[in-house]
Amino acid sequence: METKSSVQIYQFLENPITTEIIRNAFSSAAEEMNASLARSSFSPIIYEMKDCSVGIFNRHAELLGQSAGLPIFLGNLDDCIKINTNHIGGINNYKPGDVYIMNDSYLTGTHLNDITVISPVFYEEELVGFTANRAHWLDVGGQDPGFSMNATEIYQEGIRIPPTKIYDAGVPRRDVINLLTTNSRFSDAALGDLNAQIAACRTGEKRFHEIIKRFGLETVTRSIIDIFKQSELLDREMIAKIKDGVYEAEGCLDNDGVSSEPVKVKVKVIVEGEHITIDLTGSNDQVRGMTNCGLAQTVSACRVAFKELISPDAPVTGGNFRTLKVNVPKRSIFSAEQPAACVFYYSALGLLIDLVVKALSPSLKDKSAGAHYGDSMIITFAGKDPRRNSSFLNVEATAGGWGGFAENDGQSGLINNVNGDFKNLPIEVLEDKYPFKVTTYGFRPNSGGPGSSRGGLGIIRGYEVLTDEAFLYLWLERSVTPAWGLFEGGEASKPDVTIYDGVKEEKALKANAKPIKNGNKIIVKTGGGGGFGHPFERETSRVLNDVIDGYIDRQAALEQYGVIIKPDRLEVNEQETVNYRTTNKN
Repeated sequence: METKSSVQIYQFLENPITTEIIRNAFSSAAEEMNASLARSSFSPIIYEMKDCSVGIFNRHAELLGQSAGLPIFLGNLDDCIKINTNHIGGINNYKPGDVYIMNDSYLTGTHLNDITVISPVFYEEELVGFTANRAHWLDVGGQDPGFSMNATEIYQEGIRIPPTKIYDAGVPRRDVINLLTTNSRFSDAALGDLNAQIAACRTGEKRFHEIIKRFGLETVTRSIIDIFKQSELLDREMIAKIKDGVYEAEGCLDNDGVSSEPVKVKVKVIVEGEHITIDLTGSNDQVRGMTNCGLAQTVSACRVAFKELISPDAPVTGGNFRTLKVNVPKRSIFSAEQPAACVFYYSALGLLIDLVVKALSPSLKDKSAGAHYGDSMIITFAGKDPRRNSSFLNVEATAGGWGGFAENDGQSGLINNVNGDFKNLPIEVLEDKYPFKVTTYGFRPNSGGPGSSRGGLGIIRGYEVLTDEAFLYLWLERSVTPAWGLFEGGEASKPDVTIYDGVKEEKALKANAKPIKNGNKIIVKTGGGGGFGHPFERETSRVLNDVIDGYIDRQAALEQYGVIIKPDRLEVNEQETVNYRTTNKN
């Protein structure tokens, strides 16, 4: 049975069946672009972990189709196309076969390792759109392999690329390409990944042509207009259901990597009719360390937060976000300017997204969730592999727990919200390509925040070093503001890292180029997600199942959930539990 909104949507569609076919054709084309990129890339961080995103756009840089990927990448590829167009003096200066590249943090919003490639799409000599993608290069020539954990200016982070043409009317500019790839410690991988990105653009261009040939340019153009109208109408209808008002929340990152001072993030969400404004005034000024972010990526993160709450099941198109406004103070951590360091731009963005949900939770209880573990929790190893007598670099983002919500528990062992479709690195791949042994990998017991819906669990991942020439880099966040609960749900566990050299143990959440040797062990524990609802309202059977599954222990069942389990067997003492909960519930 059609809902009122679906009837309204289809009233203006001339041919809804054709429109849906074209919508899905562009999405399928983007999926094929992504498959091409992963299949032909050289670096495991792309082909295994999927640190990349792709999109197809019309001539106005409005999104037509995207694949699963990193949400914060997808939310600003359109801005990158517009920036590139302005840089070359307008849309009329594109030629068939052109390819452009850029990574400037103050333009793209991300760190310098994230390389954006853009190509115009022409059909019968008319510019009809663009294909674009972004992928993480292992190294771009910074002061440390991969990226530093203690940079204080962007010049320490690697080569900075403004919008630059690397293919001119289909002809590669070899000197420019050589300049870029030579500035990487892994130049062969850089060239291979660049070629994979270009191939992905060409795949999207081919599919774009096929869609136009099948349906005709006029029909495709008319369907795109209808698709955008659908997206905008859904946004407006959902926002109109939120009570007008001003909603606020704030939190802190642990530090900026070079000082011990917390970094403040403050969010104000203003709802007026069918419009939402996210205002970041009051957030920290630009800092000396690496938690600064370019404006374009901040806007993208606000779009991710918006989409988490507003029609999250509907695909994103160029018609979305027209009712969203973002206010960002200049020279703040969310609008970085030269020479600010930007390696860990996403740390504040993950907190920002959670805070938007927290702020709006009083009016969107059924769509809200406790905070998630919050950051990419990066562990990096670099050094010499004695098996191959060659240098290596392994960069891993580590999964954690997500917040519980009204209908269910939070997800355990899931990547953080800015990374979306990012995958963990399989143990088999890691041990084959790098001189390490994975000693343990699993869920971290008792790490999820207690609630009627429990927060998801963080993970434990252990490494043993198998080389005498290696360095450890760490960036783990959100111990000052760990994952909070909502509606009386409890806070989750904080991250924890132990480094054991065979004699002593050392704790650290951040480290830059720490020497490690054969036999050293590193245990990484990520945080869980916040709980949702009072933990004493959780069904005793679910608490018992959590104990049986090893998600919590008996002590946590009693102290957090008020559930008493019989000492001699795995059964709940129901009467004592009722008495305990009645007496001790706050």
